[in-house]
Amino acid sequence: MDSDEVLASEILGHGAYFCLRRSSDGDVAKAAAAPIHSLAQRLGLRNEFDPGETPPAESIAFLRRQGATPADIDDDAVLQADWVIHVASKRPETITELSAETARLISPAVRVHVLQGVRRPPSYTGAAMTKWAYERQVVQQPGTAMPNAFLVPMSKTAEWWRKDWMERHTYFLPTYDDEGRMRAEGHALTTEAGIACLLRRTYRSATHPAPDGAYDFLTYFECADRDVPTFHQVCAALRDVKRNPEWRFVREGPTWHGRRVASWKELFS
Repeated sequence: MDSDEVLASEILGHGAYFCLRRSSDGDVAKAAAAPIHSLAQRLGLRNEFDPGETPPAESIAFLRRQGATPADIDDDAVLQADWVIHVASKRPETITELSAETARLISPAVRVHVLQGVRRPPSYTGAAMTKWAYERQVVQQPGTAMPNAFLVPMSKTAEWWRKDWMERHTYFLPTYDDEGRMRAEGHALTTEAGIACLLRRTYRSATHPAPDGAYDFLTYFECADRDVPTFHQVCAALRDVKRNPEWRFVREGPTWHGRRVASWKELFS
């Protein structure tokens, strides 16, 4: 059976990135004084800056802009964002309420653009890949240890979504010629350098392909200062279509680089 009906459809959680941009009118200082901390507490969201031994399922994070790089998809809301808030919850209504209240509290000084998705079980991961990749991957660390945050939204082309799931699966593994020589590394091997040092989080569109104007995937990474070169190395490897042919079907939005901070007020300091 080649239908996507065999792929995991369970929704494990919901997530969003609020891209915040300073407006030409309004008082940013007043926005900085907004009671976002109290709002997050009321909604039961734990601060990811200090995640504890077990990263929380209901969480919020505050990211301050370091820079951004344009890519295939023009998106000024991401490219020009001064700050980003991440929120994760098992309850979609939590994200809806936080988004609406944040916009109400900080408008018109700050504009809010929301990128939203869902978390599902991995689609192409068997026991061997689980041990090779997921059991070795780094979990979220305190913001002091891994202060860098990278938001990289992206979509796949219509040609990709016309492929059946079995063909799509082949792009994640190496391919070999008849003599056993590796022709292409595929997605998994090209990212190996980042497994132990790059936290990765991915939200998917609730439907694939995503509706017009939305992304298929919201990918996000955290790392220590010493591992920033590894992040760029992994991205470069993924974009090399000789090593990773999958990327012929990828269209990236801007790569937004931020710094994790401990509180809403610290965003503006």
